Amino acid sequence: MGELHHIAFEEEAGDIKDKVESYWTKRADSFFELRHDEIESEKSSKWLAEIKELLPKKEKLNILDLGCGTGYFEVLLGREGNTVTGIDLTEEMITKANEMIRIYGLDESRVKAVVGDAENTAFSDESFDVVITRNLTWTLPHPIDAYKDWYRVLKCGGVLINFDAEYAKGAHNLTSPENIAHKNVSKELADECHDIYHMLTISTLDRPEWDVHILEEIGFKNIIIDKTFGERIFVERDEFYIPDKMFSIRAVK
Repeated sequence: MGELHHIAFEEEAGDIKDKVESYWTKRADSFFELRHDEIESEKSSKWLAEIKELLPKKEKLNILDLGCGTGYFEVLLGREGNTVTGIDLTEEMITKANEMIRIYGLDESRVKAVVGDAENTAFSDESFDVVITRNLTWTLPHPIDAYKDWYRVLKCGGVLINFDAEYAKGAHNLTSPENIAHKNVSKELADECHDIYHMLTISTLDRPEWDVHILEEIGFKNIIIDKTFGERIFVERDEFYIPDKMFSIRAVK
């Protein structure tokens, strides 16, 4: 199974990342507004409670947030006293993330966002206590390479926390009335999103079971998946509600 998937990912179209970056550049402004409202809402306390259950039992963690978008986890985890570095492929998202960090008055020497590729980060081996990501893995052309790199940058005993969903399989949900969080996404952008993610091999896999298999191959231990995670976050059908079923993965190096 692993070999076949390695081959498939190697053959992904080379321009997919450009398409993904272009798509999220167009989404940056509205995404910033949504995430700012989410920080201000009771949703943030739910996210923080879930994350704290998964974090290593250590104060003042050094955390890498992959696909950081407009800085949601930077604010949540930075306010807890952690050192947080966010990376995102999209320059416009990074601009917005650093704006978000400034809005909430966080120490920018300790909490920051920089442009970077989640499949091939520029950080040294064993740099972080935690690697965390939300809604990123399903967008990656080469997720096996990404998982290997995340393993590399984690310290021994460090924890990977991945929140994701099989969004491509529910791409029709993007324009569904139930998908309240994306009610302002135009049909053109929805179509663009649909086209991109159906170009990706990961869209065809059964997850998170596939992720567990790959993580075990790489060397992660104590892997725990929680398929009910999203049901505890998205209880109310508020402006942040999405119908897709999110899952969480926790794994230890």
